Amino acid sequence: MLAAMNVVVTGGNRGIGYAVCAELARQGHRVVVVARDAAAGERAVRSLPGEVTLVQGDLSTVAGMWALAERLRSACPEIDVLVHNAGLWPSKLTLTSDGLEEAFAVNHLAPFTLNRLLEGHLKRVVQVSAGLYVKGRADPDRTPYGKDFHPLRTYADTKLCNVLTLRPFAERWQARGLTIDAVHPGVINTGLGARGGPVGLLLKVAKRFWKTPAQGAEPVVALTAKSTSGRYYDERDEIEMTTDPALGLRLWEQAEKLSGVA
Repeated sequence: MLAAMNVVVTGGNRGIGYAVCAELARQGHRVVVVARDAAAGERAVRSLPGEVTLVQGDLSTVAGMWALAERLRSACPEIDVLVHNAGLWPSKLTLTSDGLEEAFAVNHLAPFTLNRLLEGHLKRVVQVSAGLYVKGRADPDRTPYGKDFHPLRTYADTKLCNVLTLRPFAERWQARGLTIDAVHPGVINTGLGARGGPVGLLLKVAKRFWKTPAQGAEPVVALTAKSTSGRYYDERDEIEMTTDPALGLRLWEQAEKLSGVA
């Protein structure tokens, strides 16, 4: 058995994140659940085995990202693995108090900001991604502000933004011994993307045939023990990323400015 690790999981109170926390805690690791809703987070912590604690945090605003980073530094000065699991698939355009489209803030800017603010306390990062990123069309002038919002494609756009900064992080951290990889856990039956109306009904029917959160957690948990970096995994299989390095650089520089870490 591997030595016990300190693992932080964002969005760890439900879905894949909860299943990841449950398996890691069962294996004897010390788990920190990050949840936006403190009450929901407390319920999750009480139902999990082993040594599990809660850190409340709002990933939708820049101020919330900075506040969460400070709380994590206090609660867990040494983070062996940071799992970015929290994500949004919005059905309508919502702008945050920073004037950013909410899914862009949570799916892309928050992981970027936490990586930068916590990099002195980290050993490894696992980014829960989505195979749909290949359908994304990220536009730094439009996507962050919801100017190209679409109830289906925006999720893919924001996931693409996140994937495009994967290799730059791997290169930045190489000399320090920090590692980062991303994983598509499969098509999983969770509350992500839930919506009303005929589309919502069809989605509910389709989800009956999708994998469970526990099955989705398996490749994520497996990746916490790896030492590769800058890689993208489709469940357990490493695959080549389809990326544009120039666009990745633009998104990196923009994220530095938007987050205030520059």
